[in-house]
Amino acid sequence: MSTSRTFPSLRVLEDRFEAEGAFAEAQAEYLQPDAAIVRELDALLAEKKIGVVAHFYMDPQLQGVLASCTWPHIHISDSLVMADRAVAMAEAGCRSIIVLGVDFMSENARAMLDKAGLTHVPVYRVAAEPIGCSLAAAADTMTYQAWLTKAAKTPRSLHVVYINTSLRTKARAHAVIPTITCTSSNVVQTVLTAFAEIPDVHVFFGPDTYMGRNLGQLFASMSEMSDEEIRKVHPAHSRATIAQLRERFAWFEQGHCIVHHMFGEDVVRRVREEEKGSFVTAHLEVPGEMFELALEAREADRGVVGSTSDILGFITRKVKGAVARGGNETLRFVLGTEAGMITSIVREAQKALRAHAGSGVAVEIAFPVASEAIAATGESDLAIVPGVSGGEGCSTAGGCATCPYMKMNSLDALIDLVRSLDVADDDTLKSFHPKTYVELVEGRTAADIGGVPILHMRHFSKTGHLSPELVEDVKTRHERRAQRAATTA
Repeated sequence: MSTSRTFPSLRVLEDRFEAEGAFAEAQAEYLQPDAAIVRELDALLAEKKIGVVAHFYMDPQLQGVLASCTWPHIHISDSLVMADRAVAMAEAGCRSIIVLGVDFMSENARAMLDKAGLTHVPVYRVAAEPIGCSLAAAADTMTYQAWLTKAAKTPRSLHVVYINTSLRTKARAHAVIPTITCTSSNVVQTVLTAFAEIPDVHVFFGPDTYMGRNLGQLFASMSEMSDEEIRKVHPAHSRATIAQLRERFAWFEQGHCIVHHMFGEDVVRRVREEEKGSFVTAHLEVPGEMFELALEAREADRGVVGSTSDILGFITRKVKGAVARGGNETLRFVLGTEAGMITSIVREAQKALRAHAGSGVAVEIAFPVASEAIAATGESDLAIVPGVSGGEGCSTAGGCATCPYMKMNSLDALIDLVRSLDVADDDTLKSFHPKTYVELVEGRTAADIGGVPILHMRHFSKTGHLSPELVEDVKTRHERRAQRAATTA
């Protein structure tokens, strides 16, 4: 066991894991799931041909069971891939799709299935009540719409909207200003490509304030790199182009994710003081202090900033490098994102450790949870109780290391829903379908026009370039709107 530190941690070995601290114990509890539950779920999914797409932020109990199933149509990832995998599952013969995440994720899956002509394949959530998202809610406001309306007055303006938003938000946005969705995995390349492919473009990013600021900080750091270093990030850019784009990049100032909000000044101070030998990871959504710390660590290849997939890839690379070197070594990583990532990290770390059995390498994952976030009870049945903000791992700053919305996707709810499919009638399951938007936006349904920014992102993901339709829209929409106004005046 490692030396006791302030932050709870999970020590991963090739054949076991050891938790230090009540919060880590709670995360580790379900990494070895009940075999009977795994067998039941596996059999039901195969019998009913149900595909399951889940986000990394699901709780460890649910992820542990899903990861142990043998049914091939189960996929756990960040939001970039979820809708595409849902389409692939339907095309492979799955008769229905269950989306484990917040509501905008099931909405995106529904929209992409419809665009692919798979309207007959139903999509289900696992809760009858709405599964919200604080960040998505920030974009579904008059404040955000007013910000976009102002942005649209600038010629050659492009709205890059974080995918963590509702279809209604995407539809209303695209009606006002040319819009492309992004995820934390591709936002840097999306923005840089837009500046490279559309002369004099102005990019407006939202609704995530922290991510917007962090992108601004990232571009500032790039402006001090050499042209050769910048081209490694994006081949079309140099110090001169980065300096120019910084003047034409803006972000929304009033949107926050309650999970990543917790990684602020106090936590960063403690990481600097207590984790000097550790690797530092930070999601693009965390506050600037944590992002800056990880950015500094990245310069020495001791940190990563990016998406959940980027964080997982960095940890996996470091573990594989350590086992290849051999010798006793413990790699400690500060996890600057939602604690649900731990299941995928443990799986990948143990896979690398088992490939070199006896290497003597261990991996420690430290959860930078504020001290006031949880309380140990000393009871075996209830090891920890929520902190002051009403959720596991929550801090006085208002953020949580575990997302309360994501945790509305429980294992019991999933199994109940799977048992009900092909048994209950459609009316009984109606509340489990993604929300449908009947309102019209520019004569089209919100679901239809809201899928356009997602299709633009899918084109970019496949080709590395913005779609010709989006480029043309950005170049001409402002002028077309002015001509219409002059004609009707």
